[in-house]
Amino acid sequence: MNPKESWKGVFPAVTTQFRADFSVDLEATAKVIEALIADGVSGLIICGTVGENCSLSQAEKVSLVEMAVTTARGRVPVISGLAEYTSALGSAYAREATRVGVNGLMVMPAMVYPAKPRETLDHFTTIARATDTPIMIYNNPPSYRTDVTPAMLAGLADIDTIVAFKDSSGDTRRIVDVRNMTGDRFIPFCGLDDVVLECVALGAVGWVSGMSNVFPREGETLFRLVRDGRYAEAMPLYDWFMPILHLDARPDLVQAIKYCEKYLGRGTDLTRPPRLALDAAEKAELDAVMEKALATRPALPETGLPAAA
Repeated sequence: MNPKESWKGVFPAVTTQFRADFSVDLEATAKVIEALIADGVSGLIICGTVGENCSLSQAEKVSLVEMAVTTARGRVPVISGLAEYTSALGSAYAREATRVGVNGLMVMPAMVYPAKPRETLDHFTTIARATDTPIMIYNNPPSYRTDVTPAMLAGLADIDTIVAFKDSSGDTRRIVDVRNMTGDRFIPFCGLDDVVLECVALGAVGWVSGMSNVFPREGETLFRLVRDGRYAEAMPLYDWFMPILHLDARPDLVQAIKYCEKYLGRGTDLTRPPRLALDAAEKAELDAVMEKALATRPALPETGLPAAA
Protein backbone atom coordinates (compact mmCIF):
# COMPACT_ATOMS: atom_id res chain seq x y z
CA MET A 1 0.00 0.00 0.00
CA ASN A 2 1.38 3.39 -1.02
CA PRO A 3 1.03 5.66 2.05
CA LYS A 4 0.46 8.75 -0.13
CA GLU A 5 -2.62 7.03 -1.52
CA SER A 6 -3.88 4.91 1.38
CA TRP A 7 -2.99 6.83 4.57
CA LYS A 8 -6.08 9.01 4.50
CA GLY A 9 -9.25 9.19 6.57
CA VAL A 10 -9.98 7.89 10.05
CA PHE A 11 -7.59 5.41 11.67
CA PRO A 12 -8.99 4.37 15.08
CA ALA A 13 -6.33 3.64 17.69
CA VAL A 14 -7.70 0.16 18.35
CA THR A 15 -8.16 -0.98 21.94
CA THR A 16 -6.43 -4.17 23.05
CA GLN A 17 -8.96 -6.54 24.54
CA PHE A 18 -8.09 -8.50 27.70
CA ARG A 19 -9.54 -11.50 29.45
CA ALA A 20 -10.48 -11.36 33.14
CA ASP A 21 -6.92 -12.41 34.08
CA PHE A 22 -5.52 -9.52 31.97
CA SER A 23 -4.11 -11.83 29.30
CA VAL A 24 -4.43 -10.56 25.73
CA ASP A 25 -7.61 -11.74 24.00
CA LEU A 26 -6.71 -11.95 20.31
CA GLU A 27 -10.12 -13.27 19.27
CA ALA A 28 -11.99 -10.43 20.98
CA THR A 29 -9.59 -7.85 19.54
CA ALA A 30 -10.17 -9.33 16.07
CA LYS A 31 -13.92 -8.84 16.55
CA VAL A 32 -13.32 -5.18 17.45
CA ILE A 33 -11.28 -4.79 14.26
CA GLU A 34 -13.92 -6.47 12.09
CA ALA A 35 -16.63 -4.19 13.48
CA LEU A 36 -14.55 -1.08 12.80
CA ILE A 37 -13.85 -2.13 9.20
CA ALA A 38 -17.53 -2.92 8.67
CA ASP A 39 -18.37 0.58 9.86
CA GLY A 40 -16.16 2.08 7.17
CA VAL A 41 -12.98 3.27 8.89
CA SER A 42 -10.03 3.97 6.60
CA GLY A 43 -7.23 2.31 8.56
CA LEU A 44 -6.17 0.85 11.89
CA ILE A 45 -3.58 1.75 14.52
CA ILE A 46 -2.64 -1.32 16.56
CA CYS A 47 -0.71 -1.07 19.85
CA GLY A 48 -0.91 2.70 20.11
CA THR A 49 -1.43 4.54 23.38
CA VAL A 50 -5.09 3.47 23.40
CA GLY A 51 -3.94 -0.07 22.64
CA GLU A 52 -1.88 0.04 25.88
CA ASN A 53 1.42 -0.44 24.07
CA CYS A 54 3.64 0.09 27.11
CA SER A 55 1.67 -2.49 29.10
CA LEU A 56 2.39 -5.23 26.55
CA SER A 57 5.38 -7.48 26.03
CA GLN A 58 7.06 -7.47 22.63
CA ALA A 59 5.71 -10.96 21.94
CA GLU A 60 2.17 -9.79 22.73
CA LYS A 61 2.55 -6.77 20.47
CA VAL A 62 3.82 -8.87 17.60
CA SER A 63 0.93 -11.33 18.03
CA LEU A 64 -1.58 -8.46 17.98
CA VAL A 65 -0.09 -6.96 14.83
CA GLU A 66 0.04 -10.32 13.09
CA MET A 67 -3.62 -10.95 14.00
CA ALA A 68 -4.61 -7.46 12.79
CA VAL A 69 -2.87 -7.93 9.44
CA THR A 70 -4.59 -11.29 8.99
CA THR A 71 -7.97 -9.88 10.03
CA ALA A 72 -7.74 -6.79 7.82
CA ARG A 73 -6.85 -8.89 4.74
CA GLY A 74 -5.61 -5.83 2.89
CA ARG A 75 -8.92 -3.99 3.15
CA VAL A 76 -7.36 -1.12 5.13
CA PRO A 77 -3.78 -0.22 6.15
CA VAL A 78 -2.57 -1.59 9.47
CA ILE A 79 -0.07 0.60 11.33
CA SER A 80 1.60 -0.48 14.56
CA GLY A 81 2.55 1.83 17.37
CA LEU A 82 6.19 1.71 18.42
CA ALA A 83 6.89 3.02 21.93
CA GLU A 84 10.08 1.48 23.23
CA TYR A 85 12.54 2.57 25.90
CA THR A 86 15.68 2.42 23.77
CA SER A 87 16.62 2.75 20.12
CA ALA A 88 17.84 -0.85 20.08
CA LEU A 89 14.52 -2.15 21.41
CA GLY A 90 12.67 0.06 18.96
CA SER A 91 14.72 -1.26 16.05
CA ALA A 92 14.13 -4.86 17.13
CA TYR A 93 10.39 -4.31 17.32
CA ALA A 94 10.37 -2.54 13.94
CA ARG A 95 11.98 -5.59 12.35
CA GLU A 96 9.49 -7.97 13.99
CA ALA A 97 6.46 -5.90 12.98
CA THR A 98 7.80 -5.73 9.44
CA ARG A 99 8.27 -9.51 9.43
CA VAL A 100 4.58 -10.11 10.20
CA GLY A 101 3.41 -7.76 7.46
CA VAL A 102 2.51 -4.43 9.07
CA ASN A 103 1.89 -1.59 6.57
CA GLY A 104 3.45 1.10 8.72
CA LEU A 105 4.93 2.07 12.07
CA MET A 106 3.77 4.96 14.26
CA VAL A 107 6.97 5.80 16.13
CA MET A 108 7.08 7.71 19.39
CA PRO A 109 10.14 9.33 20.95
CA ALA A 110 12.06 7.07 23.32
CA MET A 111 9.97 6.57 26.44
CA VAL A 112 10.75 7.19 30.14
CA TYR A 113 12.54 10.54 29.99
CA PRO A 114 12.16 13.79 27.99
CA ALA A 115 14.97 13.62 25.44
CA LYS A 116 16.95 16.43 23.90
CA PRO A 117 16.02 17.24 20.27
CA ARG A 118 19.16 15.62 18.86
CA GLU A 119 18.51 12.48 20.92
CA THR A 120 14.96 12.25 19.62
CA LEU A 121 16.10 12.72 16.02
CA ASP A 122 18.78 10.06 16.46
CA HIS A 123 16.17 7.67 17.89
CA PHE A 124 13.87 8.15 14.91
CA THR A 125 16.77 7.85 12.46
CA THR A 126 18.05 4.63 14.06
CA ILE A 127 14.63 2.97 13.87
CA ALA A 128 14.11 4.14 10.29
CA ARG A 129 17.38 2.47 9.33
CA ALA A 130 16.24 -0.83 10.87
CA THR A 131 13.41 -1.39 8.37
CA ASP A 132 12.04 -0.19 5.07
CA THR A 133 8.49 -0.03 6.48
CA PRO A 134 6.92 3.46 6.17
CA ILE A 135 6.98 5.47 9.40
CA MET A 136 4.62 8.00 10.94
CA ILE A 137 6.24 10.19 13.59
CA TYR A 138 3.99 10.55 16.64
CA ASN A 139 4.19 13.77 18.67
CA ASN A 140 2.32 13.96 21.97
CA PRO A 141 4.12 16.40 24.29
CA PRO A 142 1.23 16.79 26.79
CA SER A 143 1.46 13.08 27.62
CA TYR A 144 5.08 12.18 26.98
CA ARG A 145 6.98 15.45 27.61
CA THR A 146 9.11 15.25 24.47
CA ASP A 147 8.11 17.73 21.77
CA VAL A 148 8.80 16.94 18.11
CA THR A 149 8.67 20.45 16.66
CA PRO A 150 8.08 21.35 13.01
CA ALA A 151 11.76 22.24 12.72
CA MET A 152 12.69 18.77 14.00
CA LEU A 153 10.38 17.15 11.44
CA ALA A 154 12.02 19.21 8.72
CA GLY A 155 15.32 17.75 9.89
CA LEU A 156 14.00 14.26 9.06
CA ALA A 157 12.92 15.12 5.52
CA ASP A 158 15.88 13.35 3.91
CA ILE A 159 14.90 9.96 5.40
CA ASP A 160 12.69 8.44 2.71
CA THR A 161 10.89 5.94 4.94
CA ILE A 162 9.62 8.66 7.31
CA VAL A 163 6.48 9.61 5.40
CA ALA A 164 3.94 11.04 7.87
CA PHE A 165 3.45 12.80 11.17
CA LYS A 166 0.70 12.65 13.75
CA ASP A 167 0.43 15.71 15.96
CA SER A 168 -1.33 15.50 19.33
CA SER A 169 0.00 18.77 20.71
CA GLY A 170 -3.34 20.52 20.21
CA ASP A 171 -1.52 23.33 18.37
CA THR A 172 -3.17 23.20 14.96
CA ARG A 173 -0.78 25.82 13.59
CA ARG A 174 1.85 23.11 13.36
CA ILE A 175 0.16 21.60 10.31
CA VAL A 176 0.72 24.89 8.50
CA ASP A 177 4.24 25.32 9.88
CA VAL A 178 5.32 21.86 8.69
CA ARG A 179 3.80 22.49 5.28
CA ASN A 180 5.60 25.82 4.99
CA MET A 181 8.90 24.15 5.90
CA THR A 182 8.60 20.93 3.92
CA GLY A 183 5.81 21.35 1.34
CA ASP A 184 3.98 18.07 0.79
CA ARG A 185 6.92 15.96 2.01
CA PHE A 186 4.97 14.52 5.00
CA ILE A 187 1.42 13.20 5.26
CA PRO A 188 -0.25 15.21 8.07
CA PHE A 189 -2.46 13.43 10.62
CA CYS A 190 -4.55 14.89 13.42
CA GLY A 191 -3.88 13.05 16.67
CA LEU A 192 -6.18 14.80 19.14
CA ASP A 193 -9.90 14.18 18.74
CA ASP A 194 -11.29 17.51 19.90
CA VAL A 195 -9.39 19.58 17.30
CA VAL A 196 -10.06 17.35 14.30
CA LEU A 197 -12.24 19.77 12.36
CA GLU A 198 -9.62 22.48 12.69
CA CYS A 199 -6.80 20.12 11.70
CA VAL A 200 -8.56 18.81 8.61
CA ALA A 201 -9.57 22.31 7.58
CA LEU A 202 -5.87 23.24 7.74
CA GLY A 203 -4.76 20.30 5.64
CA ALA A 204 -4.61 17.11 7.73
CA VAL A 205 -5.52 14.21 5.46
CA GLY A 206 -5.81 11.62 8.24
CA TRP A 207 -7.06 11.33 11.81
CA VAL A 208 -5.74 8.87 14.38
CA SER A 209 -8.81 8.81 16.59
CA GLY A 210 -9.62 7.48 20.03
CA MET A 211 -13.36 7.99 20.21
CA SER A 212 -13.94 6.69 16.67
CA ASN A 213 -13.60 3.32 18.36
CA VAL A 214 -16.95 4.10 19.92
CA PHE A 215 -18.64 6.00 17.09
CA PRO A 216 -16.72 4.99 13.96
CA ARG A 217 -19.39 5.96 11.43
CA GLU A 218 -19.79 9.38 13.01
CA GLY A 219 -16.01 9.86 13.02
CA GLU A 220 -15.55 8.89 9.39
CA THR A 221 -18.56 10.97 8.33
CA LEU A 222 -17.27 14.04 10.19
CA PHE A 223 -13.86 13.65 8.60
CA ARG A 224 -15.29 13.36 5.09
CA LEU A 225 -17.60 16.34 5.52
CA VAL A 226 -14.74 18.59 6.60
CA ARG A 227 -12.40 17.20 3.95
CA ASP A 228 -14.98 18.02 1.30
CA GLY A 229 -15.69 21.52 2.63
CA ARG A 230 -19.24 20.67 3.73
CA TYR A 231 -19.00 22.76 6.89
CA ALA A 232 -22.71 23.53 7.23
CA GLU A 233 -23.31 19.78 7.60
CA ALA A 234 -20.15 19.12 9.61
CA MET A 235 -20.72 21.70 12.35
CA PRO A 236 -23.87 20.18 13.90
CA LEU A 237 -22.18 16.78 13.93
CA TYR A 238 -19.04 18.29 15.51
CA ASP A 239 -21.15 20.04 18.15
CA TRP A 240 -22.85 16.75 19.01
CA PHE A 241 -19.54 14.87 19.02
CA MET A 242 -17.50 17.35 21.07
CA PRO A 243 -18.37 16.15 24.63
CA ILE A 244 -17.34 12.65 23.53
CA LEU A 245 -14.21 13.84 21.73
CA HIS A 246 -13.07 15.70 24.85
CA LEU A 247 -12.68 12.28 26.54
CA ASP A 248 -9.69 11.62 24.25
CA ALA A 249 -7.79 14.48 25.92
CA ARG A 250 -8.05 13.14 29.49
CA PRO A 251 -5.15 11.45 31.29
CA ASP A 252 -7.41 8.39 31.67
CA LEU A 253 -8.43 8.39 28.00
CA VAL A 254 -7.82 4.64 27.66
CA GLN A 255 -10.23 3.77 30.47
CA ALA A 256 -12.76 6.32 29.17
CA ILE A 257 -12.66 5.00 25.61
CA LYS A 258 -12.92 1.38 26.71
CA TYR A 259 -15.76 2.17 29.09
CA CYS A 260 -17.69 3.84 26.27
CA GLU A 261 -16.95 0.88 23.99
CA LYS A 262 -18.42 -1.44 26.61
CA TYR A 263 -21.45 0.85 26.96
CA LEU A 264 -22.23 0.20 23.28
CA GLY A 265 -21.28 -3.49 23.35
CA ARG A 266 -18.16 -2.95 21.22
CA GLY A 267 -15.63 -4.37 23.71
CA THR A 268 -14.72 -4.70 27.37
CA ASP A 269 -13.52 -1.99 29.73
CA LEU A 270 -10.66 -4.04 31.18
CA THR A 271 -7.31 -2.24 31.25
CA ARG A 272 -3.99 -3.57 32.48
CA PRO A 273 -2.60 -2.18 35.73
CA PRO A 274 -1.29 0.34 36.51
CA ARG A 275 -4.36 1.57 34.60
CA LEU A 276 -7.23 0.84 36.99
CA ALA A 277 -10.96 0.79 36.38
CA LEU A 278 -12.83 4.07 36.63
CA ASP A 279 -14.44 4.77 40.00
CA ALA A 280 -18.19 5.12 40.51
CA ALA A 281 -18.26 8.89 40.04
CA GLU A 282 -16.23 8.68 36.82
CA LYS A 283 -18.47 5.96 35.45
CA ALA A 284 -21.56 8.02 36.28
CA GLU A 285 -20.04 10.97 34.41
CA LEU A 286 -19.46 8.86 31.32
CA ASP A 287 -22.89 7.26 31.60
CA ALA A 288 -24.40 10.74 31.41
CA VAL A 289 -22.27 11.67 28.39
CA MET A 290 -23.20 8.49 26.55
CA GLU A 291 -26.88 8.68 27.49
CA LYS A 292 -27.12 12.19 26.07
CA ALA A 293 -25.13 11.25 22.98
CA LEU A 294 -27.42 8.35 22.17
CA ALA A 295 -30.58 10.36 22.89
CA THR A 296 -29.45 13.09 20.46
CA ARG A 297 -27.52 10.94 17.96
CA PRO A 298 -27.89 12.69 14.61
CA ALA A 299 -28.81 11.28 11.24
CA LEU A 300 -25.64 11.23 9.19
CA PRO A 301 -25.34 12.98 5.83
CA GLU A 302 -24.41 10.83 2.86
CA THR A 303 -20.64 10.68 2.39
CA GLY A 304 -20.15 7.39 0.55
CA LEU A 305 -19.76 5.17 3.61
CA PRO A 306 -20.82 1.54 3.16
CA ALA A 307 -24.24 0.63 4.51
CA ALA A 308 -24.33 0.01 8.25
CA ALA A 309 -23.94 -3.62 9.25
